[in-house]
Amino acid sequence: MAYKDLRTFIQLLENKGLLHRIKVVVDPMLEISEITDRISKSPEGGKAILFEKVKGSAIPVVTNLFGSFERMCLALEVRELNDVARRIENLLNQAPPKTFFEKIAMLPKLIEFSQYLPKYVKDAPCQQVIEQDNPDLSRFPILKCWPHDGQTGDEGRFITLPMVFTKDPVTGRPNCGMYRIHIYDKNTTGMHWHIHKDGARHYEKYIKLGKRMPAAIAVGSDPAVIYSASAPLPESIDEMLFAGFLRKAPVDMVKCITNESEVPANSEMVIEGYLEPNEMRIEGPFGDHTGFYSPAEPYPVFHVTCITHRKNMIYPATLVGKPPMEDCYMGKATERLFLPLLKLDFPEIKDINLPMEGVFHNFAIISIKKSYPGHAKKVIHGIWGKGQMMFAKLLIVVDEDVDVQNLSYTAWRVLNNVDWKRDVVISEGPLDALDHAASWPRYGAKMGIDATRKTREEGMMRDWPEEIYMSEEIKRLVDQRWKEYGL
Repeated sequence: MAYKDLRTFIQLLENKGLLHRIKVVVDPMLEISEITDRISKSPEGGKAILFEKVKGSAIPVVTNLFGSFERMCLALEVRELNDVARRIENLLNQAPPKTFFEKIAMLPKLIEFSQYLPKYVKDAPCQQVIEQDNPDLSRFPILKCWPHDGQTGDEGRFITLPMVFTKDPVTGRPNCGMYRIHIYDKNTTGMHWHIHKDGARHYEKYIKLGKRMPAAIAVGSDPAVIYSASAPLPESIDEMLFAGFLRKAPVDMVKCITNESEVPANSEMVIEGYLEPNEMRIEGPFGDHTGFYSPAEPYPVFHVTCITHRKNMIYPATLVGKPPMEDCYMGKATERLFLPLLKLDFPEIKDINLPMEGVFHNFAIISIKKSYPGHAKKVIHGIWGKGQMMFAKLLIVVDEDVDVQNLSYTAWRVLNNVDWKRDVVISEGPLDALDHAASWPRYGAKMGIDATRKTREEGMMRDWPEEIYMSEEIKRLVDQRWKEYGL
């Protein structure tokens, strides 16, 4: 059954012993971050943390909500993340109906999917308190995460778990993205969306139209909604429809007070406002998920027109930095959930691993069922042409019998299977905006490695050796006699 809201999820975590309450006063300026960083780097991601008393605010803060595989599964209400992947795969594998009776047979699936469409309501918990005359962001316990954050004359506070709602001014298609929000003062912020993101594309269309762009920033909702804001969905798929699919119930949406944006009704807080065409201001620096500070650069300015929130609201935040951290577990969920979509274009793919150390846009290991010479290199070039996978700086392709989730075994296979002159592909193309190693912003070199078994046609002039395995008969014998050995 879908979570009613964020606090329902928090209560579940507490009931399961997965939440720690800190009852002493803590400072949102760096102290909460240091505590969260230590906990998130403890074995298996530590616990979620509820800071009951926050200096300078009457509002409690919760962090590290998704910071373990167990909590990520609880957030999506599954036993394991592959359960959601299987639901997506079943949906994608529905063959188009050819006959009247096949169409009739498809109706239950279509009806089921239609039940996930967002539902619009008039009354919402997120609008229990409305601050329109003098909206003031300084009243809220927004965190400063790292010492050099926002060194542009302000305190360096950032909203780190926002859901930013915009609409395409031409098509009316909605989008929800997770773009960090730099607080400049009580009613203006930075809007940090990269040029590849849907929100940035919407903004460019408003600039061409010469119109002010309405937007809304929601903070805190049920976990499926929060996660969906971070998911790399195709532009044609509404994140709130995807959230409905994940939670198996529609997301209740409500219209904002001062503009036409719609936001999740169960949000803890909503910041309404607008962006003027071509108005830019220095945003950052910010201690980012790469483990380095992203630079201070010009980004659009968001003007606050209204703040609404729940009575007795809870402010959720995340801390990003050197892995492993909370966002790593959200990224691993994305890895599992979007594998079926990758297989649509590359059915030869068996599995994928985006190691946490690669911060999800630097490194991918892919196993394939190899069918012909050059197959691995075909996959490498194809992956670089797919959505956000275009940012991958390193792709390694291995055979289907390699468990890519076992990094030790995979490294052994890769390092033994590769001839560096024959098997390496160097290409140039778009890179993530946070890549600081490239000579030019958002553009540079990337590498693909074919670590599959090679054929004669691929230049292998001798027979590929057989991998060492013990005979199954001896393994069974030793299993049976194991206690006799006294080991």
